[in-house]
Amino acid sequence: MEYTAQDFKKGQPRWCPGCGDHFFLASLHKAMAEIGVAPQDNAVISGIGCSSRLPHYMATYGMNTIHGRAAAIATGCKVANPKLTVWQVSGDGDGLAIGGNHFIHANRRNIDLNMILLNNRIYGLTKGQYSPTSPRGFVSKSSPYGTVEDPFRPAELCFGARGHFFARAVATDAAGTVEVLKAANAHKGASVCEILQNCVIFNNGTHDSVYSKEGRAKNAIYVRHGQPLVFGENSEFGLVQEGFGLKIVEIGKDGVTLDDILVHDAHCQDNTLQLKLALMGDGDGFPIALGVIRDVEAPTYNDAVDAQIEEVKAAKRYHTFAELLETNDIWEVK
Repeated sequence: MEYTAQDFKKGQPRWCPGCGDHFFLASLHKAMAEIGVAPQDNAVISGIGCSSRLPHYMATYGMNTIHGRAAAIATGCKVANPKLTVWQVSGDGDGLAIGGNHFIHANRRNIDLNMILLNNRIYGLTKGQYSPTSPRGFVSKSSPYGTVEDPFRPAELCFGARGHFFARAVATDAAGTVEVLKAANAHKGASVCEILQNCVIFNNGTHDSVYSKEGRAKNAIYVRHGQPLVFGENSEFGLVQEGFGLKIVEIGKDGVTLDDILVHDAHCQDNTLQLKLALMGDGDGFPIALGVIRDVEAPTYNDAVDAQIEEVKAAKRYHTFAELLETNDIWEVK
């Protein structure tokens, strides 16, 4: 059966006009329609925060849970109902502060979840406190003189937890967002999609360098498996390896040709270059990497649990409750 985005829509979103959540919600509706899994076979699980209102606007199963526990509840949902496609949606506060422990362990265990991290670098629902992804020196209601903390970088956290899938998109880039959501769903195991978005009230402009199409042409690089790592308005720049790091070169200058440019390998087990790509663009003169950065196959928690259950059952003398009772001394009362 074919679906349209309308088949997954429900209710009237109650976010501020211009909020990045609106853009992402539209992309999620479109991605789900293109994936083709029936609405009743999807579950959208969230925690607390502006972005966590999202299940209210999905014509799927959904649950708006408690603060920081979206990944834990999504894990239970998937293990108990393995045929469900489970989408876990969190903001940077809900997902990486109070929910940080669940985030790293869902990745470590490789639960078959589509984990969405909507990153606006601020607590929006509680009116503007700094979050785990706010940059050092960031001035907010809870840091009036600037934060004295270094932020989490979601990719670094995901990779450090032995994550096997990481992708990034910008909320205003519908095509790019739909592409990474579809790739995340196709990946078997824990998939993390970081979505860069602005909070128009409390942190507007935090991702301005890539929030427009023109900005992305200048300041982003779209990475695609098996394709050269080129970028620029006319694809005039590329990335090469220099020592243990990366270097920007101009194609056609100083003898540099397209053959010299690194080719992206999202399936490489060694995440060294993938992590370098994921961490670019933080004021270092490099473009921000968008697209699927890491996509590696690995055993999933779900399959391992199912296999273990079957192995244990096969070794037992009983397979039903009645057979279990008969393993002990029994007598008949007449």
